[in-house]
Amino acid sequence: MNKIHKIISLVILLTILLPNMTIKAGNDDRRGTAGAGELLINPWARSAGWSSVNTANGTGLDALFTNAAGLGHTTGTEFYFNYSHFLNNSDIGILSAGLAQNLGDYGVLGLTVNSMSFGSIDRTTVYSPEPTGGSFKPTLMNIGVTFAKAFSSSIYAGVTLKVINEGIDNVNATGVGFDAGIQYVTGADYEIKFGISLKNWGPSMSFSGDGLATMAQVQDADFNMTLEQRSLSWELPSSLNIGASYDFLFAEKEHRLTIAGNYESMAFAKDLYTAGAEYAFKNLFMVRCGYTYQGGGTKDIYTNTDKTNFTNGFTAGATVNATIVKAKGDKRSKDLSIDYAYRTTVIMGGIHTVGVRLTL
Repeated sequence: MNKIHKIISLVILLTILLPNMTIKAGNDDRRGTAGAGELLINPWARSAGWSSVNTANGTGLDALFTNAAGLGHTTGTEFYFNYSHFLNNSDIGILSAGLAQNLGDYGVLGLTVNSMSFGSIDRTTVYSPEPTGGSFKPTLMNIGVTFAKAFSSSIYAGVTLKVINEGIDNVNATGVGFDAGIQYVTGADYEIKFGISLKNWGPSMSFSGDGLATMAQVQDADFNMTLEQRSLSWELPSSLNIGASYDFLFAEKEHRLTIAGNYESMAFAKDLYTAGAEYAFKNLFMVRCGYTYQGGGTKDIYTNTDKTNFTNGFTAGATVNATIVKAKGDKRSKDLSIDYAYRTTVIMGGIHTVGVRLTL
């Protein structure tokens, strides 16, 4: 019980102190100055379908975008593969894969890989502004290792270490970031859930490479020298999430309706307020929807309204789950589920995400 009391005390302390720290960091002068914006894109279809509102009730690999503690609910082995067509009328894709394994009393270990592709870009230079026939491919990738543990049937905690890499031709940047979170579950049927998490906290990053160097002739001389430009450093898009959810159970628990809410204090952007709902029938079929509100501050050139992001807030999704092998004795069932999510955007046709999840 002493461990549980310490965890609860830590949650209370973080709830009191960190919002003030984040709000101070997120002043108007710093908005839009963070890098690694890909860390703000949810790659998992199940949680994306209701606007990433599952800080309190996320489970398995799907929870890692909002709260690493959710991985602690994994009881066996889980594989999860997702693909997002980012902006329907573009060639941008996001491929994500994850593996989670329960280690018994030691906890749960998870590994995730997220890669963003943009296709090929024609190579041009200052001296050759027209395409020269060559091309290059920008890369955005992050690899995460998560450890989570269930300290009791009510308290879960987890932490993620992410290695972040960004590259464009012969210039790249590499850094690390951390996520940490706690979930608290209570009620006669564990229907009441609370969660708090820190996302994308870590040291600043900067670009380096031969692409920042150029040859220039020395003034009043007949020889050239290599001049190297230094890249300014930038910080990760850190945030604090506080969420809650409640499960309404009907007809001997065959039907479930979950209502969830989440507040995200952004260090480099306007704060986010999210609400979502999910209906499930016998864990065989689920539909969900969500809406995220972000206060405006600048005129959006497409809608002439106050907005600071290109999404208009609405999301929807569905899941179909099938049991491949039924549970028998001490052996768990083997389940296969297919997830889909759609996120609306102001321009370019929205974001489609499809996921396949296998639990053993």
